[in-house]
Amino acid sequence: MRRRTTTRRTSVVAGALALGLSLAACGGGGSGGSSGTTVDYWMWDASQVPGYQRCADAFERANPGTRIRITQYGWDDYWSKITAGFIADTAPDVFVNHVSKFPQFTDLDVLRPLDELGPTRTITDAEFQPGLGQLWKGQDGKRYGAPKDWDTVAVFYDKRKVAAAGITPQQLSTMTWNPTDGGSFQRIVSRLTVDERGRRGDQAGFDKSRVRTYGFASGGGGGDNWGQTQWSPFTGSTGWQPLDQNPWGRTFRFDEPGVQRTIEWYFGLNRKGFMPSYREIGGSEGTSVDKQVQTGQAAMAISGSWMLGTFTSLTDAQGKKLDIGIAPTPVGPNGRRASMFNGIADSITRSSDSPQASAQWVKFLSGDACQQIIGRSGVVFPARPAGTQAAIDYNRTERRIDVSPFTDQVRDRTTFLFPMTSNSADVTALMQPQLDAIYIGSEKVSSLTGLNRQLDDLLALAAK
Repeated sequence: MRRRTTTRRTSVVAGALALGLSLAACGGGGSGGSSGTTVDYWMWDASQVPGYQRCADAFERANPGTRIRITQYGWDDYWSKITAGFIADTAPDVFVNHVSKFPQFTDLDVLRPLDELGPTRTITDAEFQPGLGQLWKGQDGKRYGAPKDWDTVAVFYDKRKVAAAGITPQQLSTMTWNPTDGGSFQRIVSRLTVDERGRRGDQAGFDKSRVRTYGFASGGGGGDNWGQTQWSPFTGSTGWQPLDQNPWGRTFRFDEPGVQRTIEWYFGLNRKGFMPSYREIGGSEGTSVDKQVQTGQAAMAISGSWMLGTFTSLTDAQGKKLDIGIAPTPVGPNGRRASMFNGIADSITRSSDSPQASAQWVKFLSGDACQQIIGRSGVVFPARPAGTQAAIDYNRTERRIDVSPFTDQVRDRTTFLFPMTSNSADVTALMQPQLDAIYIGSEKVSSLTGLNRQLDDLLALAAK
């Protein structure tokens, strides 16, 4: 789950935008494009605001007549304000939606189907990277979001620490793992781990109780994001998926021995002294993995492509820029890598007073012109292929970094979709404390069987 920024609220008001094309001519009907219309657009990622301001400026030049007012809130404030807005009828016209929240919103019937609005009626799955369009269709088959970007995960690492350990980029790019001995991934993690006396995790006398640098950063228990940047690359590369079908599964699969062995191995990295403890990182909302790498607490970390800008601008205590590399996730027991494939989208609220103008804006946001602007901003990988290529080019020419560990997952079809299910908020409320407890060690991994029964009960309740 992308918590791209938790900084204090910032508001950016885009200048007066123009909607010069007649909305009726776009097949939408209504008077959404009349003079003085304002479309409120909310987003949570501060780093993307400049790019979307440029999209808004381009939209204004082409379409006089409508204002787009962009407002940005930090992640936690964002969702509480969205939810409160639905209750108080103060929600924005258009907002950036996340697949972890989308099922609940469709259950509440607060989103307007894009198929019912002229400007967005023609949006098709084929316009975007494979799988992204399908994510935003409800159980009724209607589309409730226009894809805007996608993400996969990879391994970020401190090149200096890796070189000091005698590990080559080739070794990192060919890592393998298994739940029995951890494979070459665990051997590399142990080599990168250094105790306070300078002994490495693979050397005699290593003291796991006094670690100076961990080989692998911790992103917490992963119960609030399906382990996207924690254990999902490992469970996924065994062939396991959380649901019997995705989206809208009927049963969960956390009771299977294979996934329990994998999660036990994953949190076992902490028991071995190769990954920080729950207490050391300050819990699930504690020190982020990029900060762990920046401060030297960890040598490498799994994180998402949305963190490219953050990792590549890290500096040390003296202000010197860290030399960061990127490696693919390890190959697992099924002989393949794995990464969760997540995407976010723009949705229109049913409470919008300007649905046609909102649809015109959403159509523009999902088109090549805007998505190439966002790609050239270098923050994310836009959902359309041309936008993705613009982001690849930006990272190669401006940051001098190869992002293929992220994009190869899509090319090689080693991705799996972010799980989507009814009662998603209740699912998270059960999963997060249980995974945290396993990480801490207060619960055994076998407790996932009981969790699975509770989760299945939620699905059964939703089906009634």
